[in-house]
Amino acid sequence: MAGMPPLDSSKLQLVQELEIEMMSDMYNRMTSACHKKCIPPKYKDAELGKGESVCLDRCIAKYLDIHERIGKKLTQLSMQDEDLMKKLQAEQQPKV
Repeated sequence: MAGMPPLDSSKLQLVQELEIEMMSDMYNRMTSACHKKCIPPKYKDAELGKGESVCLDRCIAKYLDIHERIGKKLTQLSMQDEDLMKKLQAEQQPKV
């Protein structure tokens, strides 16, 4: 958040709450998607089988990897937009 003004405590709390909400949503979606993909609807055993465990590990790893890649790409696009806005503002200011 370089170049941004400091946040007061109420705004900081709001940002923290939104971050928690986003992470909870990501966790719930990941859990649901990987459960559907890796665990059959009829349970045979109380414990996960080896194949189910391996499938879950891979599914979660892929989900988190994609989540991280998307986050980096969105940050990159946001920074490019910010740079573009600064350039446009600089061009619009009258030269003395």
